[in-house]
Amino acid sequence: MNEQQKALRKIRGIQFAIWELRIFLDTHPNDCNALKRLQAYETQLESAVSQYEEAYGPLNEDSATANRWAWVQEPWPWEMQKEEEES
Repeated sequence: MNEQQKALRKIRGIQFAIWELRIFLDTHPNDCNALKRLQAYETQLESAVSQYEEAYGPLNEDSATANRWAWVQEPWPWEMQKEEEES
């Protein structure tokens, strides 16, 4: 597993913990410890996503670092084939 996969696995693990804590809090809304854990995981997630995006680019189009129109700047598939043939 490379570093990018490890970082993504960490993000997914934190997201899973957040999801489970939210479900738990649906049935235990007065559990202060669970709420504190949820807030801590949300902070960790924000940090992990920020680190990932800094290193590997946006995770989705809603990311703060996402450029919705970046694909326009990339070569089109037929342009890449033409470049390969010329090489």
